[in-house]
Amino acid sequence: MPEGDTVWQVAGQLRAALVGRPLTVCDIRVPRFATVDLTPGPVDEVVSRGKHLLIRVGGHTVHTHLKMEGAWHVYPAGRRWRRPAWQARILLGTTDFLAVGFQLGIVEVLARDEEERAVGHLGPDLLGPDWDPGRAATNLVADPGRPIGLALLDQRVMAGVGNVYRNELCFLRGVHPATPVAAAGEPHAWTELAHRLLVANRDRVVRITTGDRRRGRTTWVYGRSGRPCLRCGALVRGGVLGDGTHEGERQIFWCPRCQPSV
Repeated sequence: MPEGDTVWQVAGQLRAALVGRPLTVCDIRVPRFATVDLTPGPVDEVVSRGKHLLIRVGGHTVHTHLKMEGAWHVYPAGRRWRRPAWQARILLGTTDFLAVGFQLGIVEVLARDEEERAVGHLGPDLLGPDWDPGRAATNLVADPGRPIGLALLDQRVMAGVGNVYRNELCFLRGVHPATPVAAAGEPHAWTELAHRLLVANRDRVVRITTGDRRRGRTTWVYGRSGRPCLRCGALVRGGVLGDGTHEGERQIFWCPRCQPSV
């Protein structure tokens, strides 16, 4: 599942393949931008901003977001793709590599000075140079009655936490996801723990929050509904926590003993 650490890794892969090299391929398969041609480039920078990806080429920025189904693949030139061509939304290539964005939730080309319109609403980036735990903590408590499990997913609070980290943070803090922010404990403890988790995982192939690399034991509660809690043995429970909209409903997992309900 794409979270801030996933996008940080993708940015690194695209940087290695594209930055500083002339573009020989620019094929954007989104009607609004289908005529945009960024060749010959070169690509100046590739940076992640929370779950957003910014590819800077001259005076333009390609802004993409993986959403739930998206992925970027980098292939040696001429190599067969691992996904079907109909899923491709954008191709950027050099003489040596081809980067293909599949099923991306957002693909748009902006003037470089318009980036703020796309990502200016985001809170401090957990893996970025702008990370500020104090500002993130202030953002977190701005709505004290909101469930902590919803506040953590709000990218305006801090950018990079997705559903896996939301659930794991709540377990590690011993707090049920539906607990109001005001009753969830010291806000700085939440933001600092989130930062430590993402930094620890940004270079890992498999995301680990337990310290245990064995299959089925890499997360405390996420995806473990009906299985014993790795800490106390109680059966992990699953449910849904949302903001009243279908899009805002996401799965939650918790241990009833380690994270008592409010």
